[in-house]
Amino acid sequence: MANTTTLNIRINPKVKQKAEEVLEELGIPMSTAINMYLRQISMTGGIPFPVKLPSAPDSLQVGTMTETELYDKLDKGYADAAAGRVHEASEAFDSIRKKNSI
Repeated sequence: MANTTTLNIRINPKVKQKAEEVLEELGIPMSTAINMYLRQISMTGGIPFPVKLPSAPDSLQVGTMTETELYDKLDKGYADAAAGRVHEASEAFDSIRKKNSI
């Protein structure tokens, strides 16, 4: 039997649940996935994926908008809110993350 050690970590329950769902679909136990991650760190000498802040879509980059474009977007946002066309912030951020993911 191979030598093993125990790793105790604290994880956000929602993050853990989502990861477990994905790993179950892939047929990979959590311990195997963590072992794969740690081996990749050892082999690459760092985190095996880019670690960066998510970027907002160009349509939300205020710095590239004209004043008129900005006010038009704000007016549309106010109209949507007044008409009840709103979403939870977490849904909006999830949507942006999905669009920016590989």
